[in-house]
Amino acid sequence: MNKNRSNLNFLLLVLMLCLGSSCKENDQIKATSKGVQAKLIKKRSPGNVQTSLEDKNGILWFGTTDNGLYRYDGTKFDQILKSDKHQINAISCLFEDQNGAIWIGTENGLFIYQGKTFRKITIPLQVNQPSNKNKYYFKSKAIFTIIQTKDRKIWFATINGVFTYDGKSFTPFVINKNGGGYLNSNNNIEYMLEDKSGNIWFGGRGNEGVYRYDGKSIINLKLQELTLQFGNLKVSHNWAWPQLQDKNGDIWLSNWAGVYRYDGGKFTSFTKKDGLSGYNGLVSKIIEDKNGILWFGGDAGLSRFDGKKFTNYKKELANPWIWTILEDKNGAIWVGTRDTGLYLFDGTTFINFTAERK
Repeated sequence: MNKNRSNLNFLLLVLMLCLGSSCKENDQIKATSKGVQAKLIKKRSPGNVQTSLEDKNGILWFGTTDNGLYRYDGTKFDQILKSDKHQINAISCLFEDQNGAIWIGTENGLFIYQGKTFRKITIPLQVNQPSNKNKYYFKSKAIFTIIQTKDRKIWFATINGVFTYDGKSFTPFVINKNGGGYLNSNNNIEYMLEDKSGNIWFGGRGNEGVYRYDGKSIINLKLQELTLQFGNLKVSHNWAWPQLQDKNGDIWLSNWAGVYRYDGGKFTSFTKKDGLSGYNGLVSKIIEDKNGILWFGGDAGLSRFDGKKFTNYKKELANPWIWTILEDKNGAIWVGTRDTGLYLFDGTTFINFTAERK
């Protein structure tokens, strides 16, 4: 990061954010432009900064689980989406499509932002789909992941299953008819990834291994069990979330006990024993930066992997559990954590971009 930007970021730390939003009965929620200061303000904890995105215009977006959606233009934050009426504060994923529309996945369903207003989108359930037998999530409409594939279709991994959207209608896409999921007895997919060959990878808690779709058929790839340990309690995991394909073509996946790398022929696992940060090596997010360095976020900070060794960072994090990592166009690394923490990582230390509302 250059010196001028570093000085600006330091000055921004003394400022606070105050803003508002409005909504109408027809599910149109106006975006405000009242943010004049430069810290993301959290109302309560233990919510997360759950997801992040840099759009085509260089605007940074941060979705939180308790405090709505924030937009950062480099000088100020705007809290542009905060509506208890519409129950859209619990944001799980953000995605910009090829036309520049921002899709927002929330606990209460799907929303789209097209420059001025937000509109709620209803994904119809499959005909005769059984009700969710999970007593804690039977009312949920959660959207977990959104991707757009090379054929311009948009894919949604939801609590009620996977759906594709061709610009006109939604079509259900069944991965495993007999596979009950972690949060819904009808669904077993939370994360999706399209690789450079056009294969689509699917994964989620409750599965054995991951699934890969080549456009014609779906295969199930089994994974080595990795062990999560709490004191004397050991829990084995052989599910995974597909996270990214790196510059070498390797696929990286994660779960609650470590990560897997797939080189096209075999899976290699990495855990806390190999140097991953964390109490157990738990990994919730992986990115690759412009220099080909991999960054892993988990339950105890940030890990940097240069292909040979892990270097771990967490000193300035109030809560070290990381849920999202974003590299912006200037090469700066942003980290979102539990307790609605947002930090800018300068290569050695974390600069805090969150303030508690008084």
